[in-house]
Amino acid sequence: MNAATILSVKEFSLGYHNGKGELVKVLRNVNLDIAHGETIGLVGESGCGKSTLALALMGFLRSGSQVLNGDILYKPEEADSKALFTLPEKQIEAMRGKQIGLIPQNAGQSLTPTMTIGRQLEEALKLHTLLPKEQWYGRCLELLAQVRLPAPEAMMERYPHQLSGGQQQRVAIAMALAGNPDVLLLDEPTTGLDVTTQAHILELLRDLRAELGTSMVFVSHDLGVIARISDRIAVMYAGEVIELGSSADVLRHPAHAYTRGLLASIPRLHQQGLPPAMPGYPPKVGSVNLGCAFAPRCAQCLPKCSSQDAPIRALPAMTSSAAASQARLVRCHLPEDTLIQSQPVELVQVPEQAQGETLLDLDQVAVSYQKSSWMDKLIASTLEKTGLKQSAIHKGKESDIPTVDDISLQVKQGETLALVGESGSGKSTIMKAISGVHAARNGDIQLASDSLNQSVDKRHPALKRRVQMIFQNPDASLNPRHTVAEILAQPLKLYFGLTGDESRAKAAELLSKVRLGAHYLDRMPGQLSGGEKQRVAIARCFAGDPELILCDEVTSALDVSVQAAVLKLLKELQAEKGVTYLFIAHDLAVVQAIADQVAVLYQGRLVQVGSVNDVFQGPHHPYTETLLKAVLEPDPDHSPELLASDQPEQHPPAQGCAYQRRCNRATEQCMQQTPPWQEVLSSDVGKGENVATNRIRCHLPLESLSAELAEPVEANDILVNTSEPETVCAA
Repeated sequence: MNAATILSVKEFSLGYHNGKGELVKVLRNVNLDIAHGETIGLVGESGCGKSTLALALMGFLRSGSQVLNGDILYKPEEADSKALFTLPEKQIEAMRGKQIGLIPQNAGQSLTPTMTIGRQLEEALKLHTLLPKEQWYGRCLELLAQVRLPAPEAMMERYPHQLSGGQQQRVAIAMALAGNPDVLLLDEPTTGLDVTTQAHILELLRDLRAELGTSMVFVSHDLGVIARISDRIAVMYAGEVIELGSSADVLRHPAHAYTRGLLASIPRLHQQGLPPAMPGYPPKVGSVNLGCAFAPRCAQCLPKCSSQDAPIRALPAMTSSAAASQARLVRCHLPEDTLIQSQPVELVQVPEQAQGETLLDLDQVAVSYQKSSWMDKLIASTLEKTGLKQSAIHKGKESDIPTVDDISLQVKQGETLALVGESGSGKSTIMKAISGVHAARNGDIQLASDSLNQSVDKRHPALKRRVQMIFQNPDASLNPRHTVAEILAQPLKLYFGLTGDESRAKAAELLSKVRLGAHYLDRMPGQLSGGEKQRVAIARCFAGDPELILCDEVTSALDVSVQAAVLKLLKELQAEKGVTYLFIAHDLAVVQAIADQVAVLYQGRLVQVGSVNDVFQGPHHPYTETLLKAVLEPDPDHSPELLASDQPEQHPPAQGCAYQRRCNRATEQCMQQTPPWQEVLSSDVGKGENVATNRIRCHLPLESLSAELAEPVEANDILVNTSEPETVCAA
């Protein structure tokens, strides 16, 4: 790696004045050098300053912000070095896209929906290059090919909504590369992507870095992603860099207690139990002016930690990697031998909930988003009158193949069933059918002895109460103009007729169940952290005293530390209330931590169903194996195996196995015949009999299906400190 520095952050502090005229520091004395061709990972919880620092690296300040001291230097070792915040605004704007490019978090929102991909790429070339107009088309084709998009000519004519999430992200990368920048800033570019798409995007970025020599600053709270892409890692907390070193050093030998806490909070694919969550929350932005910001949450807190700023100290490198030769720094008062001493993680064991009879039963459910013709409706009406099933309808035409088909699942009371699969696999569609948002076309959905076949507007209020939902993003599901008390009062009034003091008392009781005090009742959602908002959303869900809770990616937008706390809360509430969860997640390690059963979906078809341990341990359906091999670990030596392309399919095949087009082991039989279900029998100790705990829908014989994954990770192999503090120091 070329050691020349491309960007240098020197004693950089950033702040703003709040409504009271008080100075609020967002970044505090940040020092960071980024070398040519190097990738720096910025990690930390929400609000720690990652994105603020990344935007400052391209000379961008949010409205009202100001530089308090220091600066950011572009090419500091060269004669034409520039101090970004001493330059006129127009000169800084000219550098954006040319010298420094940005790849945003949500490509779908950053692309203009009314413009073709070609038009948007040409606009980027117009703004950031001097290329003549007649050469734009050819350059656009080169950029699309560079980011490995198929059929660039056809891609130029498409609109963003016609692309998958992974394809949209590749277009965003192509636009950022249009000006041949020296530095790429990537703000959570893989958040929301499924495991296979995420793995492919990361491989693309690694290839581009090798081809172009571009430096990258990668912002993420996902340490598995950071491990895969970064040479060095800067851990941020309360606007400061508290640890800096090679990826191997920071992830294998974390020095700061906060870094150890983050690593301990990550669920692992082969762990049996929930990861522990760090106690407390990050401080409010700008509230720490003296002492160590992490002191209130640190189990090893010393008296001086609360009154004296922690010094930055150099530590010896623990690995022999090339990046390890650079400075290994930590901001902490503790002695060196304490910092480098690793401690084992103790996983959280939640008491198992006794499971009852089958609560949710899906029998050959099919869902289609296509509107039925009048003839289809006439046939359906005739069959309904004669008491026959509608399985005879909609066969033969590929354009009318159901989005979801032949879904048969049973979930017991007190059990958690996880639906897993790539985006577009039908997980949310099944959840919509159960909730009544989109009625099933065929099949039967039962909640105990009651039918859920009708749409939600036709269901009795008592039946609606029994099925509740927790959404992915609490910011979108909580009314920002209502207090927490008003948010919780709505279901209490709707389902139980509670009002006034009685409603407020019940709302306070609900908050106590989700580990929030009654003083939160008068707060607005904007006054809560991400984890607190999700707890309020969970409390609102439990306000209806439901039997079945639909969880749609409820932890994907949360930091790993908050995620661990929410997973523990969900398990504890399940044990207390005996509720049943239907859980959607892209993160298979989260599924391992919370689920009892798992159903693997591809193109709206079930390919494997069974207990989470048996499905993940194997044997695996080829698609299940593809998902598991793509899972990232917070280890720089871990490389995901890309067993299939990330090119989306528009619809399932008309016949044969749903996975036939992407399976590298497909045969002629797979293309012509629907595969049978094969059962893997295991001994049921309690009943003394063999039962099927792993069912695979595949033509290949069970003995040929791979059961080989990475070696299981024992809890004691993860050497980080997560012990709870006996006393908490005041910051």
